[in-house]
Amino acid sequence: MKIFLPDSKGVKTAYQLSGKYTPAKSLLPNPARIVYSAAHVTADPFSPTAPSGAAAIDWQATMAFRHHLAGLGLGIAEAMDTAQRGMGLDWPNALELIKRTRSELPEARVVNGCGTDHLNPENARIIDDVVRAYMEQVEAIQAVGARIILMASRALVRVAKGPEDYKKVYARVLAGCDQPVVLHWLGSAFDPALHGYWGAENFESALETVLDIIENNRTKIDGIKISLLDKEKEIIMRRRLPHGVKMYTGDDFNYPELIAGDDQGYSHALLGIFDPIAPLAATAVTRLGEGDTKGFHALLDPTVPLARLMFEAPTQYYKTGVVFLAWLNGFQNHFIMLNGAQSMRPLPYFTNIFCHADKCGLLQKPDLAVQRMRSLLALYGAD
Repeated sequence: MKIFLPDSKGVKTAYQLSGKYTPAKSLLPNPARIVYSAAHVTADPFSPTAPSGAAAIDWQATMAFRHHLAGLGLGIAEAMDTAQRGMGLDWPNALELIKRTRSELPEARVVNGCGTDHLNPENARIIDDVVRAYMEQVEAIQAVGARIILMASRALVRVAKGPEDYKKVYARVLAGCDQPVVLHWLGSAFDPALHGYWGAENFESALETVLDIIENNRTKIDGIKISLLDKEKEIIMRRRLPHGVKMYTGDDFNYPELIAGDDQGYSHALLGIFDPIAPLAATAVTRLGEGDTKGFHALLDPTVPLARLMFEAPTQYYKTGVVFLAWLNGFQNHFIMLNGAQSMRPLPYFTNIFCHADKCGLLQKPDLAVQRMRSLLALYGAD
């Protein structure tokens, strides 16, 4: 099958599809690594508020994708994606997502985003304001029996005077959690408003603060997700975590190496890229559990160029590529996103994602993918 695709200057050349496709192999219970996919949300394009304004969600398509992930044996990181929360997905809709996933998939492994995004950072004056905001979401999530991933807070960056304020806030919030939580260290590449989180400008000082928080609240912490897109920093931290505290990689650039690990340990995964590459992720981690490390890398290593493209700067708009691929594969019947995010990438971004996904065997319905790619090209006047 062939399609003519324009380059960055609009010159069209023929692209021959690979015809490659790898059937998924679902993860069994107790896999070699705990794997969470940060699942995307499908917008409702017929809502009067779409694409901007209050979040307008197509609940049927959104929940169907979560059933797809759970069917592959993957865990779900719900309502925590940094390209949604604070960028189109508000707290009321995030809570509704959490409730629906809990109700429809009660046996699935799920962690749920808990933050302070309903508090405008400009309205935060003292750390008590941040604690109250966190606890409002903690209590709402725990009321439905759901587990928590404690997200970074823009409001806390605004009011904290230094590392001690972070320690105080986290100690108070963790004390109110009824199950061990996953912490989240989110780099400024994903959210520039979080620059200087943990009260430090450099990694070394921030690391000491986080490790103090973990050590002082060990019974309340399952693990930490680190999203700095720097494998060396993740490995340094991983080797210093207390026994029993898990490292969940959020590094969408270096995940195969970090998940495979070394002779001193490995990372579990909580990744945005495991939404679009879910079938390969499930199959690869299955092979890892079978002792087939080469097979694991053979599946995941070729997806890294796709991930690096999808997450290229400005990284906070990576979900545009995720939803684009979901549309190509027929998981939703349109390419409209919350807050109009489908417009945040140029046409060459989409053509390159199409080609990379094909080479990885991720175009599950090639005929449909080509048809939809052509319709996008026509929209840009490039068909």
